[in-house]
Amino acid sequence: KIFMNTLKYLQSNEFLLDVDLWRLFANLEELNKISLSFVQTFFEIVKDHVSKSDSPMDFISILRKFFQGDLCQTHQIYCLNYTSAVFYLENLKQREDFSIYLKQWCEQNEQCKRLHLPELLVAPLHRLTHYPLLLNNIWKRTTDETEKGFIWSLKEKVEKSIWDLEGKVKWLDNFQKFRQLQEVIIWLQVWDRDKRFFVPECLKQSLRENSSENILSSANRLLLHEGRLALAESTRLLDVYLLLFDDFLLITKIKRNKKKYGGSDTGLIPVCPSLSPELQSFIREGRCCTVLDQPIPLDRLILKNVDSVHVPVFSLRNAFIIQHENRYRQCIAVFLLQAQTETAKKTWMSQIETAISNYTMQHETKKNTVFCLPAESSEI
Repeated sequence: KIFMNTLKYLQSNEFLLDVDLWRLFANLEELNKISLSFVQTFFEIVKDHVSKSDSPMDFISILRKFFQGDLCQTHQIYCLNYTSAVFYLENLKQREDFSIYLKQWCEQNEQCKRLHLPELLVAPLHRLTHYPLLLNNIWKRTTDETEKGFIWSLKEKVEKSIWDLEGKVKWLDNFQKFRQLQEVIIWLQVWDRDKRFFVPECLKQSLRENSSENILSSANRLLLHEGRLALAESTRLLDVYLLLFDDFLLITKIKRNKKKYGGSDTGLIPVCPSLSPELQSFIREGRCCTVLDQPIPLDRLILKNVDSVHVPVFSLRNAFIIQHENRYRQCIAVFLLQAQTETAKKTWMSQIETAISNYTMQHETKKNTVFCLPAESSEI
């Protein structure tokens, strides 16, 4: 509330007017109001019981009022905005005027107890997870069977609400991550990737691969592993960045993006906090990852180790090979990669092998499901 009210005060004096209160704090005021009301009502019953020993501790009425009311829903609204708020905050912190507001106007306040805004924003998420524990403790100490049944059903309802929320938050986080990946990854046209393919200028527009940029639009896809490696070419080592997804592998070349992110007026582009620190630095520095060849589907990827025996020959250390095969099992591309350390190499090989295994298992399950058709279908 210190951070929120201070920002309101500054905006009333025409400072930081472009900062969006809702994007940072969402429904925090409503959340504070309903949470405080619940706590006050709850302790009133306890206080009455302590002062008047004959007064029963009847929690059922307030549990029904709040847990069947707006308490959990209000938390859900706040929690669903949390990832976006952290994303927005990371961007704002790059600004000098906003940093002054954080450090000099708010963090020095004694009530903040040296806590920073990100540490405070996460508190309501933790509070929501404590409600099932509270309900469970009340259930243990309740003697009436009807009341016990009611409290147990409330506890299950709140737990289900939390499970559903976790799924939504993960989906939103993944969606934001992939939306930013789409901005970082550059897909070259086929004639730019390979000079063997000649296309006259007048035909290029009709042949443009618009679908390439939409490959990462699915929020159901997962990024499993990523990192910088060296790709061996005939005369040099090329700095590349690999992104391993749950269905394909991308090998990209790190380049300076012609389209410069950010500006003096708008500040730096927002950076998704769930992206790796290296990718975050790419975005801030205006770099991009240009896809070298094409996505390598995991069911077309062959992984081979380069033994230490061959190290003197290739002058490579910690090397492994990725082979791309087409549907006819013909090799259409080979990439000789070098990791910085033996541990990094083993991690990469392990991650790729696990991804291939999981992908194969999932598709075998789908095939078996398709072939297990009902009797009527087989007759047709």
